[in-house]
Amino acid sequence: MNNILVPIGTSPNSSDTLQYAIDFAANFGAQVFVMDVFSVTSGTGSLANVKEKVAKSSKEHLKEIIATVNTNGVEIKIATYNGDIIDGLKEIDKELGIDLMIIAPRSNAIEEELYLGNTTGRIVKQTNIATLIVPKGTVFKPIQNIMTAFGSGILKRNRILNPLIEIKDKFRSNITLLLVKRPGYSEEDLQVNTALLDLSQQLTITEHATTYLGVLEHFQKQHPEMLCVFRRKRGFFKKLWEKNTVPKAEFFVTIPVLVLSVKK
Repeated sequence: MNNILVPIGTSPNSSDTLQYAIDFAANFGAQVFVMDVFSVTSGTGSLANVKEKVAKSSKEHLKEIIATVNTNGVEIKIATYNGDIIDGLKEIDKELGIDLMIIAPRSNAIEEELYLGNTTGRIVKQTNIATLIVPKGTVFKPIQNIMTAFGSGILKRNRILNPLIEIKDKFRSNITLLLVKRPGYSEEDLQVNTALLDLSQQLTITEHATTYLGVLEHFQKQHPEMLCVFRRKRGFFKKLWEKNTVPKAEFFVTIPVLVLSVKK
């Protein structure tokens, strides 16, 4: 794991997410890229230098956030992009090869309606970059127990497991596999990829209407410190793909969630 990206928005908790990313990256000798996105359509005359001024302001904003954290010897680089955030993320991934994105959910507070807001929801659903969703205020600690939940054991490419494998190897994590048989499942879905099976000596099979309900059943039994799921249209966020936001009524956990992309 070499390149970790932290998209920075206007949240007052941005420094918490960045600090977690730095402490996480320090274990892998990775460098961290902080990224801010703005949208300016430059015209002629007096508007010609607006983009330059906004880009400069964006960089200053990132520098202020970086100044509030302990860099822990990790190299931090700044990236800005003029345009849509998804286009910007795809562009920086194409240029640098991002191994992992680290973002925060909309809110930890149970009274708040959304787990992922419009921007974070788009990031999780519309990119192919492995993403770690870290609850605000979470202090990094070595990850000992990981629950990996899925409704289909089919993986077209073993390399999508690389972030999970690197975390397991670095922290000697214990991984449990949870296969949730959902309505309409096929026998092929039950044939779990051998690379995935190799990560764990424990495979549990359960039946529920959604993968998330299966997670809820086993969450208290296993007490995972991280949940790992897959980003695909028939996967964990199956019924949520039509909209960008993710309501807490449909999904909410208080631990980091690693989302792996089946398309990567």
